[in-house]
Amino acid sequence: MRPNLLWLVSEDCPPRFGCYGDTLARTPNLDTLAAESVLFERAYSPAPVCAPSRFALLTGVPPEAHAPANHMRARATLPVWMTTYPQVLRSLGYYCTNNSKTDYNADVDADELWDECSDRAHWRNRAEGQPFLAVFNIDGTHESAVFRAGRPVLDASAVRVPAYLPDTPEIRDDIARYYEDVGRMDAVVGELLAQLADDGLADSTVVVHTSDHGGVNPRSKRHCYEEGLRVPLLVHAPGRFAERFPPPGTRVRAAVTTTSIPATLIDLAGGTVPEHMSEPSLAGPVSPVGSLSFGARNRMDERYDFVRTVTDGRHRYVRNFMPHRPGGQYNAFAWAAAGYRSWESEHLAGRLTPEQDRFWLPRPSVELYDLEADPDQVVNRAGDPSLAEVEGRLATALREHMLTINDNGFLPEGAPAEGWDASRAPGAYDLAAVLELSDIALAQDPGNAPVLSGRLGDPDPLLRRWAAMGMLMLADSSGDVLLAGAVAARLAAEADATVQVVLAEALACLDLDDIVGIDALVRLAGRDLPFGVRLEALNALACLDPRRLRNRVGSLSVDGEDDDYLSQAIEYLQLRVAGRYEPSVAVGPWAAFFAESRAKG
Repeated sequence: MRPNLLWLVSEDCPPRFGCYGDTLARTPNLDTLAAESVLFERAYSPAPVCAPSRFALLTGVPPEAHAPANHMRARATLPVWMTTYPQVLRSLGYYCTNNSKTDYNADVDADELWDECSDRAHWRNRAEGQPFLAVFNIDGTHESAVFRAGRPVLDASAVRVPAYLPDTPEIRDDIARYYEDVGRMDAVVGELLAQLADDGLADSTVVVHTSDHGGVNPRSKRHCYEEGLRVPLLVHAPGRFAERFPPPGTRVRAAVTTTSIPATLIDLAGGTVPEHMSEPSLAGPVSPVGSLSFGARNRMDERYDFVRTVTDGRHRYVRNFMPHRPGGQYNAFAWAAAGYRSWESEHLAGRLTPEQDRFWLPRPSVELYDLEADPDQVVNRAGDPSLAEVEGRLATALREHMLTINDNGFLPEGAPAEGWDASRAPGAYDLAAVLELSDIALAQDPGNAPVLSGRLGDPDPLLRRWAAMGMLMLADSSGDVLLAGAVAARLAAEADATVQVVLAEALACLDLDDIVGIDALVRLAGRDLPFGVRLEALNALACLDPRRLRNRVGSLSVDGEDDDYLSQAIEYLQLRVAGRYEPSVAVGPWAAFFAESRAKG
């Protein structure tokens, strides 16, 4: 007999549960479920934000293996051969429902994937005796929950503020309020489990509970640290299916990824796991050991970044491919939360500790953290001789993983080579060569300038782009007119806009007395250019001293702009140039909406 499958997904939810040792949590239903389940202590999402992670939860494919799925709110084109897990289960005779969030970051029709996809979808609508897969997405823990006005019921003085955050009332209130949201989510879980029992299905249903990614407080969602990537993962298999897993009550300490869940469900249903689902099924009588979990960050709403990370559950290795950008790039949706506004206000007032201020500064190219000694990840151990073996092992594993999945992250958004098939076409994407050049760029060694300058003329525009990225990383506030000459000459000759945008920013940073780079960025932000180029140019302009931009960005306007991300980037830039930006200013339609909600109380 095949099991029924119930998959509960609490949105944006870290493991702030009693069963995970959180003493403030009020999660009686999940704690009871955990006592009868296998609990994965170190489970991770493949991305710290919803749309890319949900791409992986649907396809079993890391989003960075199939650009533009690695970017927040994109639309990857699935090859006709790439089968999703509900399609496999339906072919096995399962009744498959989704209630009701999709956000798959791909050009799929949810109505074609599911027997029913709506807020009414339920296993109770299946044919009599038909096995089912029912997915319920519980949205009460979504980030937007902390945008609401009012004080939390939970005593905010009782919460723990991580070392990387300032201890302000706004941050304490957001953390306390979120515990209440987790408690309400737990009640929904209890209701669904009660329905399962009432229908006499508890003994025939495998229950999985997890989240699409980690938490919502500052430096969690969207960021490749524990708070952004670590999720709860409980798997309850009733008696007749219990042999498929370690004994109930087992706590698995090995690092695992939720990208394995599609393969797990297909495995439990007796199907054949498609080859593209490379992460193994978690259904096995022996706990996994020695495993690794990988994570990725690229464009987050209107801000570009490029981060890759790996953890073995004890240590986390982070590779920042754009270290010249701070972690704290302004994001209009995130800033609708009082916590981010409070943190930036403390930064601007100069009241932060070095650990708290680091978020607002350029980053090292490598970070390494001991998660047991430093759970908040504020002490970077990269380069520490005592952890040389760990750093080398994880760095090697990350590089091998990127090559194995053909990581598309180096491709500019909108490039023809994006996607599983296109990026694997012969000659389309030389990832090994780009990785090698990125190592030179990320060293940020002035001695590498001749090598980088020489590669500015490479026949491959992607290598020219990353050579320019290396020149940009060498720029500093003092400028360097000698390097600027090489960059200016290449910019004048360059025909590819995805290379021009990096060259223009490098020139603007290298020659502080010249306006050619700034004017090029303004031109590249114009409406006749592709989305990715425009947004990169706006990101670059936002990182420059706004005093240098006065009387130069007037052509950029939100009037008639039909893309929210571009509008938000333009509005923020104009506020900075006009000297009217402050963290409390609402930018973009979402932030304005929630600001109005707070004002109404």
